[in-house]
Amino acid sequence: MPPKFVLASASPARRQLLQAAGIKPLVYQSNFDESQIQIADPAELVQTLAYHKAKSVAEKFQEPALVLGCDSVLALGGEIHGKPANPTEAIARWQKMRGQTGQLFTGHALIDLEQDKTLVRHQVTQVDFAPLSDRQIAAYVATGEPLQCAGCFALDGRGGLFVDKIDGCHSNVIGLSLPLLRQMLDALGYDVTDF
Repeated sequence: MPPKFVLASASPARRQLLQAAGIKPLVYQSNFDESQIQIADPAELVQTLAYHKAKSVAEKFQEPALVLGCDSVLALGGEIHGKPANPTEAIARWQKMRGQTGQLFTGHALIDLEQDKTLVRHQVTQVDFAPLSDRQIAAYVATGEPLQCAGCFALDGRGGLFVDKIDGCHSNVIGLSLPLLRQMLDALGYDVTDF
């Protein structure tokens, strides 16, 4: 029997991705203080944050469990962006993003408490943003959706209207790469269909 599958994230989008793929995770918010990690490389940053989120939740379990931590950022023009702090920041961010191409990085950390093994990987997806007007940006930010998302948009929500193209893993942009998760489970000796 496979161990419990635990999602170390309060993200509804990540939970919904797993559930749509047939995985019913136990959900635990990590409460890890991300501000203590300062890393300039986006791939290293998301992997480090994903690991710490997973580790902080894994420490709460005595029984066998697989704990998945994830973290996403958008790299654009040499800058790394997480969730915007407020509507003003979200508007300014979209004014930079419109008509541009960014890279959405998601770190994945999978801790297998039964085998005492940890895998840490990341996935990158290229995102082409539409050339929005100031009015469209203001209207989108007013919905509140961009304030909940790394990268200031939700591909699976209203933000999908403002993305012209993606190159790479679709689910990665939503917050969790399902193909990468399958590969990580394989590497630990599990079949994704067991969950």
